[in-house]
Amino acid sequence: MTHGGYASPEELSGWFAGRMPSDWFVGAPDVTSDREEILVVGTLADPELPDDATAEAAAAARSARIDGFREDTRERRMRIADEAQHRFGRRVSWGAECGDVRTLFTTVSVPAMTRLRMPERRVLDTLVEGGVARSRSHALAWCVRLVAEKQEEWLKDLREALSSVEKVRGQGPTS
Repeated sequence: MTHGGYASPEELSGWFAGRMPSDWFVGAPDVTSDREEILVVGTLADPELPDDATAEAAAAARSARIDGFREDTRERRMRIADEAQHRFGRRVSWGAECGDVRTLFTTVSVPAMTRLRMPERRVLDTLVEGGVARSRSHALAWCVRLVAEKQEEWLKDLREALSSVEKVRGQGPTS
């Protein structure tokens, strides 16, 4: 049992799958985490619509399904989140997907301190002056999202490599 320490992705996924009501989602929820936050996103059943429903009607129905789930499960989700925060030492955020609509209800925004030299600050200031961002902080977040979007495959490969390193490190040397 983990209390405030490291929990593997498998332990987190298993705990949430076992702790949540089985009728909330279609399949197991997607559980991702970092040092500050655990994000739980489940897939909701698609609403039944007439065969001739427009894309606009489908999007509205899916958004309404997510909104209803959010309101109807709020108290129980908060109770589960409190238990998880006590057990794993991290805040829990929630979200839901329905068809091609994905909504995150609450997510943690964590400050990240960094030291930037003038050329890097100039990039951020240009984004602010150009109206792309409200502040240097917002501009830096925009840059991180852009890298994540444009370098998704490379980041995936890097995460897989890090996962292998963590596995080997966890096994430790044999005597």
